[in-house]
Order: sequence, then structure tokens, then C-alpha cells
Amino acid sequence: MPEIKEDPNQWCFACGHLNPIGLKLHFEEDTAAGVYRSRFTAGPEHQSYNGVMHGGLVSTLLDEIMGRYYYAKGKQAVTAKLEVRFRAPTPIGQELLIEGRVVGQRGKMAEMTAQVLLADGSVTAEGKALVAILGDLS
Repeated sequence: MPEIKEDPNQWCFACGHLNPIGLKLHFEEDTAAGVYRSRFTAGPEHQSYNGVMHGGLVSTLLDEIMGRYYYAKGKQAVTAKLEVRFRAPTPIGQELLIEGRVVGQRGKMAEMTAQVLLADGSVTAEGKALVAILGDLS
């Protein structure tokens, strides 16, 4: 009987379903709007100061929505450069909408933007990334 190999990407901290301490993000694409989305509600284990999500984890949400877009397209890609601007504290216990989009591509480098939004549409953080597309997943 052939050996069944576990997908090592299932251990990804942000999206892996096997990682017991991971964020376990799920994704959807709105092709009409050109947006890649995920939702996340931070718990107390994700906080920095009382009631506020840790900035490193907010950055992780932005990085993941931009970097994983190409993975969903069957490409291996990594973040080459990431810029984050924090607009307001990101609260614990409220559902967040994370949206990313491609704003340009030249060869194997893609420029992307992303936002973390609250239910009222206010933006808590914005990101810009340069993503290197390494090739097809194998």
C-alpha cells in the first residue's frame, strides 16, 4: 500500500489546520471585486495590551492574505517585502475582515495591498507587500 504523505503546509501558523496554536484562517476569493478575503476573531491569547490584538499578529493577518493569494492559484510565493501601517487598535473579540488584492505584477514579482477592517468598515491596519512568485506548487 502506498504511503500517504501529510501536506506540510497544513502546519502553517496562519492557515494550517494541523497547527494546534495556529490561527486556522479560511479564505475566499471575490473575483468580481478582485479581492481575496478571510475573517478572524482574536481571543485573549492573541492580545498585547488588554483588549487589543498584538501588532505582530495583525501583521501576520496582512502578510497571510497577500502571500496566500498565489498559493490558492497553484503557485509557490513568499513575501519579499512587507510594510504595515497601524491606523487604530485592533480589538479582541470582534470579527475582523481581512482583504487583499493584487495591484500590479511585473514578471515574478507582484505588488499587493491589504486591510484589516472592523464590522463598521473602519480600518485598523493596512499593508503593502512585494510578493515573489517562485513557481508552480509541486
